[in-house]
Amino acid sequence: MINQLTPLTLLFIIGIYFGLLLLVSWFTGKNDSNEVFFKAEKQSPWLLVAIGMIGTSISGVTFVSVPGKVGSGGLNMAFSYMQVVFGYLLGYIVIALVLMPIYYRLNLTSIYGYLETRFGRKAYKTGAGFFLLSRTLGSALRLFLMAIILQKFIFDSFGIPFWITGFVTLFFIFLYTFRGGIKTVIITDTFLAVCFITALCLTLISLMSRLDINVASLVPVMKESGYTKMFFFEGGWNDPNNFFKQFLSGALITIVMTGLDQDMMQKNLTCRTLKDAQKNMFTFSGIIVIVNLLFLTLGALLYIFAKKQGIALPDNTDYLYPTIAFSHLSPLLGVVFILGIVAATCSSSDSALTSLTTSFCVDFLDFEKKEQNSSQHRTRMIVHLSFALVLLLLIIVFKVTNKDAIINFLFKVAGITYGPLLGLFSFGVLTKYKVNDNRVLIVCITAPLLMWLIDINSAPLFNGFQFGFLSLALNGLLTFGGLWLIRKK
Repeated sequence: MINQLTPLTLLFIIGIYFGLLLLVSWFTGKNDSNEVFFKAEKQSPWLLVAIGMIGTSISGVTFVSVPGKVGSGGLNMAFSYMQVVFGYLLGYIVIALVLMPIYYRLNLTSIYGYLETRFGRKAYKTGAGFFLLSRTLGSALRLFLMAIILQKFIFDSFGIPFWITGFVTLFFIFLYTFRGGIKTVIITDTFLAVCFITALCLTLISLMSRLDINVASLVPVMKESGYTKMFFFEGGWNDPNNFFKQFLSGALITIVMTGLDQDMMQKNLTCRTLKDAQKNMFTFSGIIVIVNLLFLTLGALLYIFAKKQGIALPDNTDYLYPTIAFSHLSPLLGVVFILGIVAATCSSSDSALTSLTTSFCVDFLDFEKKEQNSSQHRTRMIVHLSFALVLLLLIIVFKVTNKDAIINFLFKVAGITYGPLLGLFSFGVLTKYKVNDNRVLIVCITAPLLMWLIDINSAPLFNGFQFGFLSLALNGLLTFGGLWLIRKK
């Protein structure tokens, strides 16, 4: 395998790959204006957006972490992650029928403009600030996952330090997004989504062939392996994989990480009409269930294959898929994997970089409230570059500090940073109260701190119960309660 597929060969293939993305960027970025960068002139076909959103939602985290967790035990073991995915469906319904009509009615570029209309300017800035924090951390985690895999299987061979790997990755993402913005991202994400789904399917076919499994025998073989248990009821609320905890968490995660996230909603807001955006959301939600089921199937087959071949399992389950792809399958599958992980990560990171730039320019620099000029264009590019550098710094920090599977660490971060957004929007939608705008920031800082204190002491306080992914619900509830206390009667 090493002789057939050298790190230099992989590096050359990745170079061609990014070259194609730069070519797409050149065509889509010819009309470089804020209207194109932020809204794609509201002319995006809904089906194209639906396919592109698959890549943004899946990312490199799902590509390697979800299969790796199947046989590792603990949180998200076996097929328990599907309980979270089924919760996603409920979340997507809420987004399509409750949140999207609000965003389209107000004709928003940044969805946090709703908070200004509903509560006031400081609430608006607070919500946008928490998005910037949440998306920056989440995007850095996704990029970190791709960077450590590229480092381990390619750049270590050349003696290149990790920070250069992160820099090169972000540099290319910056290059193909800094002009066309969201218009470029919608096109490239569609291409990237097709690439990584193709990689997933080809890997499944290869593993089935190596294990001498056909479509008819696939389900019986996986059942016999013991990896396919999907629903967990018997452990009660103390079980981290409990169905009700996972389902509710999935719904809330979707509402906040899609419906209250500028990154995900910016694509939807480029559709021509609300009806088109809703068709996109419902189509996307059906596809995402199928894709996640395929990833879990891949995880089961990877563990079955490793056991049959006597392959030692890596300490970090995130390395299971790449280890088998590079060292125990054909050279073609090594290429397929590396293209898949790059596609999955880039399709989430490019839109994140664009949405972070959009939010900062619109929410904090008030671009839409000022007349467009050349200085705005220059400022936008500086902001875009600045966020790329911040992501690079965070990737280096994660390299030093993180040892958990990325999928679990990502949801821990989401529970802390997205909770205030959940509380703000739910209070705005579910009540008619105004609030003391000057105290909103205090509430949104206090709630995560209280949540963290309760969460780390939950086992002794609640007879062994641990919140897990439900920390997001607790955080949102505490924020909601704080807003209730500062409401105007």
